[in-house]
Amino acid sequence: MNFLPIIKELASAYQAFDGYSSTHIRGLGLLPVQFDVIATLANQPPMSFKQLGEKTLISKSSLTGVVERMVQKGLIATQENPDDARSHLLTLTAKGQKIFKKAFPEHMKHLELAFDKLSKKQMKEIEESLQTLKSMFIS
Repeated sequence: MNFLPIIKELASAYQAFDGYSSTHIRGLGLLPVQFDVIATLANQPPMSFKQLGEKTLISKSSLTGVVERMVQKGLIATQENPDDARSHLLTLTAKGQKIFKKAFPEHMKHLELAFDKLSKKQMKEIEESLQTLKSMFIS
């Protein structure tokens, strides 16, 4: 069971990142899930609910409510899917796009403050280690 320290460090690193990132996103007036949806839909053609679910880090059960609330706030628009009458396509509204253009660059600068502490070599090593770890759990 010499892998337990790895699990602890991985969980701890994610929690630290999540705290650093989500605190900043909330300061921009968004919830982390809203930021994830806005960043995913931005500069993309309209996508189905299923496509959005595959590209975000949000569980399918939570995504429905998140999208519905964002539609109500005027951040996302829905349109009929010409390829599948049973589904709708989602896209950012002008209001959603305006929020993206402000929030996304600000948040990337915030994250850059932390990641700038790593060398390019360190970032590549961490990325490769995380890819190796992920591949162990994908069948």
